[in-house]
Amino acid sequence: MSTRNIDQSRRTFLQSATALGALSVLHPYSVFASTGQAHLRIMETTDLHVHVFPYDYYGDKPADNVGLARTASIINSIRAEASNALLVDNGDFLQGNPMGDYIAYERGMSEGQVHPVIAAMNTLGFDCSTLGNHEFNYGLEFMEAVLGGAEFPFVCANVAMGNPGSTARDDKPINHVKPYTILDRIVTTGDGTEHPIKVGLIGFVPQQIMNWDRRWLHGNIATRDIVDAAEAWVPEMKEAGADVVIALSHSGIDAGSRSEGMENASLHVAGVNGIDAIVTGHHHRVFPGPAYESADGIDAKTGTLQGKPAVMAGFWGSHLGLIDLLLEKQGDAWSVLSAESEARAISERVERKNIPLVESDATVLESVQADHDATLAYVRRAVGKTAAPLHSYFALVADDPSVQVVSQAQTWYISDMMKGTEWEGLPVLSAAAPFKAGGRGGPEYYTDVPVGDVAIKNVSDLYLYPNTVRAVAITGAQVKEWLERSAGIFNQVNAGQADQPLINPEFPSYNFDVIDGVTYEIDLTQPSKYDPKGELLDASASRVVNLKHNGNPIDEAQKFIVATNNYRAGGGGNFPGINDDVVVFNGPDTNRDVLVRYIVDQGTINPKADANWKFASIKDASVVFDTGPGGREHAANVQGVSIEAVGDGADGFARYAIDLGG
Repeated sequence: MSTRNIDQSRRTFLQSATALGALSVLHPYSVFASTGQAHLRIMETTDLHVHVFPYDYYGDKPADNVGLARTASIINSIRAEASNALLVDNGDFLQGNPMGDYIAYERGMSEGQVHPVIAAMNTLGFDCSTLGNHEFNYGLEFMEAVLGGAEFPFVCANVAMGNPGSTARDDKPINHVKPYTILDRIVTTGDGTEHPIKVGLIGFVPQQIMNWDRRWLHGNIATRDIVDAAEAWVPEMKEAGADVVIALSHSGIDAGSRSEGMENASLHVAGVNGIDAIVTGHHHRVFPGPAYESADGIDAKTGTLQGKPAVMAGFWGSHLGLIDLLLEKQGDAWSVLSAESEARAISERVERKNIPLVESDATVLESVQADHDATLAYVRRAVGKTAAPLHSYFALVADDPSVQVVSQAQTWYISDMMKGTEWEGLPVLSAAAPFKAGGRGGPEYYTDVPVGDVAIKNVSDLYLYPNTVRAVAITGAQVKEWLERSAGIFNQVNAGQADQPLINPEFPSYNFDVIDGVTYEIDLTQPSKYDPKGELLDASASRVVNLKHNGNPIDEAQKFIVATNNYRAGGGGNFPGINDDVVVFNGPDTNRDVLVRYIVDQGTINPKADANWKFASIKDASVVFDTGPGGREHAANVQGVSIEAVGDGADGFARYAIDLGG
């Protein structure tokens, strides 16, 4: 691609063109293109995860920062800024919120029915889409039924029907999916003349689908390394007449060197000869932008990979990705003369609130209104039952049912995901923290789901954040350090002293991980090894005692798999040794979705706490802590500790005491 740029920048043009009225909507490439030059705009959505309406189905409330209906409201205006435009989706549109589950598990896809996300995309006139990993979550038959309702093509070059030993290159394509497509379009050049152009679109998906959706795909699907597939198919696209090749890469941006089968290969896809631009996704981030650091081959400011324009449009419809290409025709050949990339947001964050920048497109809302209404009924309906109350009033002082059920779901999920991997057979532990535990959230900021029916929207009370599941492989010694870091939430306690404050208010509850699958005690007479930010305070300190696995003292050298979330596994909370280096599984599913699936699978869950952790006995010592007044009816049933109400705390909280010598 030539590095020559047009003389006038976009910003300068827009400032000067404001006074010219009608010209102000046009991109400089459209305005200043000369004879033989044409402006082509590529618009991208990615990782929609069925978010069509601006609505949080888990919280059962509107949301201003999500939804294709909101993204849609800027598509037409953005089309108007260019003389020629294409609209593409980069995958992961089919699963990820309760509407997707409702269609898959309840309504189904009978002949002639159109999936709501496809209906919305048809309404907007999408030109093409690739497959993301989540398109396979409900099985091949369901996916093919969904794709059949689209009025635009799907492409994916590195997956096909076939046996595990085959290459995908020579196998039968999945129904409704081609390795690539070439769109015949007419572009208008700067002198007003029209010219035919062939735009090639090729798609890619991570090979990890073979692990993530093994139950559907093993023995039915063959995959190929993303870059190998690009190198094989792009020359064929050029031979078939593609003037411009756009890669739809449902694969993140990894600055590391290329490796066989790498999940996030977009940087290396961009380096394939013949590809002119690349739309990316999967990472749920924004590119260009501060979510990525510039590195070898990555320019996070201007938005290029290997010198080629690239964009990643966030997730859930949060942004619309734009790549503007200034094309030049010499003879019969088109080349990219200059390019720009950006991602336009549908909302902005102001003082911890999402402020909408656009309104919803009424035609998109109308296209899915019936399924939206049915989804609301679905999330408000029970999907399972709980045999024990799910509350977090005492989650910081004892083993807790609201944390227990999350750990049970994570263990269930990760144990299945480890099958067929080198980690199969290792003991699986689970780390989970209480998210709603009072503090600055106030005395009502607690999970409280009574015995009986559990609705999908209750899951948001159990798991607040849209984290995704991760698994790490660590030693018994690292398990202990993980727990030492968590134990920093407690103040040091003296023997022979009553009513000592227990909780350090500077320590956020979401960093208080409880690890299930082991038993342990916390000796509060010992100083904390780590401060609230995870910095080492005292290398010799040891609060975690009697740490056991299967009733025996833990082997510090033994390897364990620990289920957790992307925040923690990525270094969030500054837990010693827990970072990307020890991650062995990057789950495609949110922890919240896993929890819903677990409840559906079990029918009736029994999250009664098993007191796998408790405080070590301290002679003649007691501590006090505050919690929500709603905990009064549960205090007598807390496992592993005797809790006594001692009056009111400040600001509407209730105060309790624990006798540590009992």
